[in-house]
Amino acid sequence: MIKLRIAIFTLLALMSIENLSAQIFTHTPPLYIVNGERMSEEDVKEIDPSDIVSNELLAVDEAVIEKYGHDAANGVVVITLRYDTPARFEVDGEEAKYSSYIAERVKWNEIDGVARVIMSFTVSGDGTVTEKEVLEATDRRLLSRIRKEMKLAPKWISAKKDGKGITTDHILRITLPIGRTMPRERAILIR
Repeated sequence: MIKLRIAIFTLLALMSIENLSAQIFTHTPPLYIVNGERMSEEDVKEIDPSDIVSNELLAVDEAVIEKYGHDAANGVVVITLRYDTPARFEVDGEEAKYSSYIAERVKWNEIDGVARVIMSFTVSGDGTVTEKEVLEATDRRLLSRIRKEMKLAPKWISAKKDGKGITTDHILRITLPIGRTMPRERAILIR
């Protein structure tokens, strides 16, 4: 994480004032290359930091822009992971978001209120999901229903390193009903 922060700081230092102000006002992220493939900033945020072997910030110059195209104008962050291909969750041959898949199957109504569960889990080399730790559960009923749906869900396609399945860590985040947000906690001000 420190290397990534240093890399981002270096990137900002290398940019011209014009590029920097354009990036600040348009919020254009750098180009992320993960194991040789382009990846969105949202997907990069989902990578477990323990899976990152190295990251490198490439200086913005003609060679980098020639290699990666104009998307590289805001910088390029090259990330190498400890696996060749990431674990992925598929349903009927189509890649799916695991959290969305589980959330859609949990029976939860508006009258149940808004609830959230965040947990860490592992995907083993054979694609089996195992719960690691419940990080947050605002309702035990929801946690129980999510656990049930996780057991019924199809296996993952595990991450591969040199053609062999390896274990990876992931985070499940579900807030139900879908589209609702948790109410803010009320603070009592003592004077």
